[in-house]
Amino acid sequence: MTHILSFPMPAFDDFSLKDTLPSVISTILFLLQMIYGFFIAKNSTIVFLEYSGVAVFILSGIFGIAPVIMFPKKGGVGKGKSFVYTTKVVDSGIYAIMRHPQYSSFMLWAIAAMLLFQNIIVIILGLPILILIYHDMMNEDKRNIKKFGESYKQYMKRVPRVNFLLGIYRHYLKK
Repeated sequence: MTHILSFPMPAFDDFSLKDTLPSVISTILFLLQMIYGFFIAKNSTIVFLEYSGVAVFILSGIFGIAPVIMFPKKGGVGKGKSFVYTTKVVDSGIYAIMRHPQYSSFMLWAIAAMLLFQNIIVIILGLPILILIYHDMMNEDKRNIKKFGESYKQYMKRVPRVNFLLGIYRHYLKK
């Protein structure tokens, strides 16, 4: 299955509306958030928050590109296949500190927009994005347990879902 605007979509051979609906809704909300922020909302008022939004957006880019780079190299992806078709658990690089960097990236996009635009409508549109993407991450963990079994369960015990600060602590400082 393909990604809609690069938002994570389940890598199933058959289409399931139940599995893809949260991603579709969060994509639409994000687009509305961006359109409203850029074209309707007035300028932000707190400059520090605006710069923080830029920093969060840059961080989200780092997290978002990780699967595109890591999975083809380390995930046993077949030649010509999308990075979503991994055949083994990747637990190195950014995946040593967080299980879902790409999903985290999309959550950070929504937060970055809230900080950048500082508008109540943008915030209201962003909150369900966070909930829907987190829901997608939990479903992804379930799919990965089915796909990879015990090795993924062990990986889940070692590496946090999205808390990259805890992941850095566990990986580098707790050794």
